[in-house]
Amino acid sequence: MIVTKRHLRRRTFLRGSGVALALPLLDAMVPALTPVANTAAAPVRRIGFVYYPNGVIQEQWFPAAAGTAFEWTPSLGALSPHRSRLVVLSGLNHEPAEPGADSAHPVAQAAWLSAVHPITKGGVRLGTTADQIAARELGRFTPLPSLELALEAPSQIACDSGDCFFSSTISWRTPTTPNPMEGHPRVVFDRLFGDGGSADERRRLVRQDASILDSVTRELQRLDRTLGATDRTKLGEYVESVREIERRLQRIEAGNRQSPLALPDRPVDVPESFGEHAEVMFGLLALAFQADMTRVFTLLMGRESSNRTFPEIGVPDAHHNISHHNSRPDAIAKKAKIDTYHVQLLTSFLDTLAKAQDGEGSLLDHSLLLYGSGLGDGNLHGHDNVPAVLAGGCAGRLEGGRHVALRSGTPLANVYVTMLAMVDVPGAERFGDSTGPIAGL
Repeated sequence: MIVTKRHLRRRTFLRGSGVALALPLLDAMVPALTPVANTAAAPVRRIGFVYYPNGVIQEQWFPAAAGTAFEWTPSLGALSPHRSRLVVLSGLNHEPAEPGADSAHPVAQAAWLSAVHPITKGGVRLGTTADQIAARELGRFTPLPSLELALEAPSQIACDSGDCFFSSTISWRTPTTPNPMEGHPRVVFDRLFGDGGSADERRRLVRQDASILDSVTRELQRLDRTLGATDRTKLGEYVESVREIERRLQRIEAGNRQSPLALPDRPVDVPESFGEHAEVMFGLLALAFQADMTRVFTLLMGRESSNRTFPEIGVPDAHHNISHHNSRPDAIAKKAKIDTYHVQLLTSFLDTLAKAQDGEGSLLDHSLLLYGSGLGDGNLHGHDNVPAVLAGGCAGRLEGGRHVALRSGTPLANVYVTMLAMVDVPGAERFGDSTGPIAGL
């Protein structure tokens, strides 16, 4: 770190015509000769939760050996470059997801981040989810307390129970207030970098050819002249990340405008390709962390009972249907392909975080992410041994490179209690059906 006499406020924004661009953490935001441990340049811990539907093929997911000598399985192999920043967990039980008289899939999704069984009779009720407990503390320091995104639209099927609520989100601000999850990249981009205004004004800004950064170019140039070499490099990388997201959105918009297909139910500018949609949304999450717009996010990669198909990887079958494979080898192979594909998309996100400088480390070094599902065995709607992978270094608090084989039946909620403690969120010692934090994690 280069110490300079110039000091920028941590919440510095560059303002242009109708937009405000937050800056990443720069050395110039640290007062000269101030101890790092007592400044905003001390590692900022961030937390995120990524949900994957319909369970996994467990035999191809969990490593055989525990400890540091585990070997990668077919489903998790793509994560190998980040081994030192990963912990694979096994032995976790998700008892609140037992359906009883309710539908198995919506209950599994609802209970995943709340660790309580949803109530659907006499009103809809769940529980405040772990991300929102984190947001109450970490959200005090950022413009957005939390960010809730999805790669699949809510179900269009009419229902009279709470299933529709439970299938549309994994984030609940209170036991009776679900958080909507946004799947439109342009809406998310405007939320992060727009300067407010009415919906009509925001749509007008989207139609303008000038980019977000073009409207703040003069301020960027003026700021660049005052920074040290390290900060100039860091700012340049951040600006290029924003431009790349813009370029992707512009390509998507152009492609959708030229498409001969009539898609009245699909919002304009949402990629037709699932992989491209995931790439753009993960990129926006990385930018949100890098600009410190939020330190908490949830991402729903797909709804439980999702019937999305994946022809791009040779699986034209509906995800939910193929998860009920009935032990047919061909169906098991297709479900395992879907499991692997989603892990590959997650790996690309980790690549982005690992490349983004954040103080004395990277965004991945300072983040704590959970990737998992509310079902263990999708074929049988089983909730034993649910998949869970922790990623990131949490600023030195998570030791990676391990497969931690927990005692069978360990509540999934114990993971949330442990994660919240790692990011300094107080008062979360008990959560859902938790029996306490996981020792040695």
